[in-house]
Amino acid sequence: MDSHPNEQTAIDSLYRISSLVSDTEEPKEALRLILDEIISVLKPSSASISLINPDTKGLELEASYGLPEDWNNLELALGQGITGWTALHGRALIVGDVRQEPRYISVRPSVRSEMAVPMEDQGMVIGVVNVDSEQINAFDDSALKILTLLTNEATRVVSRLWMIKQLRTKANQLESLVDMSQQLVGELDRDELMKTLTRQARQLMDCHSSALFLLGGDGRELQLHSFVNASGMVDETLTLSLEDSALAASIHRRKQIEIHDLAFTEENDFHRIIRREGLVSMLASPIIFGEEVIGVIIAYTDQSHRFNNDEKNVFTTLAGVGAIAIQNARHYSRIFASEESLRRNEKLTTLGMLAAEIAHEIRNPLTVIKLLFDSLDLQFPNGDPRHTDIQVIGEKLNQLEEIVERVLSFGRTREGMHTRHDLSGLINDTLKLVRLKLHQQKIDIQFSAPAKRILVDVNKGQILQVMLNLVLNATQAMPDGGRIEIRADADASAAHLTIADNGSGIPEAIQADIFESFLTDRPDGTGLGLSISKRILRDHRGNIELSHSSPAGSTFHLWLPLSKL
Repeated sequence: MDSHPNEQTAIDSLYRISSLVSDTEEPKEALRLILDEIISVLKPSSASISLINPDTKGLELEASYGLPEDWNNLELALGQGITGWTALHGRALIVGDVRQEPRYISVRPSVRSEMAVPMEDQGMVIGVVNVDSEQINAFDDSALKILTLLTNEATRVVSRLWMIKQLRTKANQLESLVDMSQQLVGELDRDELMKTLTRQARQLMDCHSSALFLLGGDGRELQLHSFVNASGMVDETLTLSLEDSALAASIHRRKQIEIHDLAFTEENDFHRIIRREGLVSMLASPIIFGEEVIGVIIAYTDQSHRFNNDEKNVFTTLAGVGAIAIQNARHYSRIFASEESLRRNEKLTTLGMLAAEIAHEIRNPLTVIKLLFDSLDLQFPNGDPRHTDIQVIGEKLNQLEEIVERVLSFGRTREGMHTRHDLSGLINDTLKLVRLKLHQQKIDIQFSAPAKRILVDVNKGQILQVMLNLVLNATQAMPDGGRIEIRADADASAAHLTIADNGSGIPEAIQADIFESFLTDRPDGTGLGLSISKRILRDHRGNIELSHSSPAGSTFHLWLPLSKL
């Protein structure tokens, strides 16, 4: 072969290699094209480009020419063979006769000479370029200079392409994180949320499998909640003692941990799954909200792998998003419970008000009966059974009067618990109670607090009950979603509140009587909500009215006296 390549040919190849940055996006494809250029300049009988695997620290063949097919999966350790020696020491090497070189590993029996140049990026060897010849002393210093020049340019190109690919990967990961965050925050079922988080961890990390463990109430155990592999969700039930698991470090130190070889670390019940799935390395991030450790999310690989900083950062971010989503689901669950409790309280309040109303209605006739009975002045001899009957009747009338008075006194006590509140604050408190229901029914709330505070002296619980009843009535008129608009203002003497919806409206036939007790057009309604609301507002020296209602929606207007400053 010609050991003195044409300089113009080398320059042309150098230019084509440098152009690969804009001609291709894949580093692996660029390596193949670079090797083609090296072959065209130096015309070796065989050639290869090998890169150092950061996980195994071995040299893996990335592109080759003229080598046997069984060498495609060859992995050399650093220092092994001419290629390994060049990678280990970071120095170029020419071997004139490989038969006299003890470091040489035979690739093809016909090879007689070899030349190797390290690929260095920012002072670090990342790979080696090799060329072989079937002639003795086929390469000289001139050929080495050209190969070094081409290799340096090739390294620069490949490094740029790797950087571009990493940036593109980061952009995709960021986009995925945003999408995942929206999906997680929108998931309200806590159990399904954690399964979704586990699936997304595997997808984001592009790993063999992922798992989510929850920390037990006593803080001593981890319970496997979800395990996902390529086939989907795996049904596994497992509880680990923190004392027997490497995950304890992540929980106790509240830091991410990385394990390269699980086989020599985990010796508990989870080892069964490790062997079955062929798991080798893992990255575990604690799921922390505030000061509370909720659990740990884990990414598993089926090959030895060292997670880079980008992978660690994106996994930490996912764990943080998951913690917020889990906490949101907890809050939503509590809101559900609060709403149910409010409904029960509403029923109890309804019952109490009905009892008070009945007691009030009973007291008048009872007073008349007692007066008339006393005026009869019935006297019977002590031995007459009727004498005992008269005593019993008198005692029972007194007992009934005491019961009525207790019921009325109880009602008056609750009604007297008035404190000063800002009307906007009462509205916001009401909306907090129903925000989950509004979210689920896709109902948009429009409320802007007025510029000035509107102060009223009210029983907060009762006024919240009125507002809650009006908002819930509006939601029931909009089963397929809609809009509720709330407006608050004041004049010289009263605070005004308007609640409008774009629901189906109230049937015209019952509009005039909607504040009457037990009137309802819903199968599951009691017909007491608006009646009680009107009674509460009247007890507060205010009132409520239906401004208008049509198939396009309904509007209620209520008012309360302003606080006397």
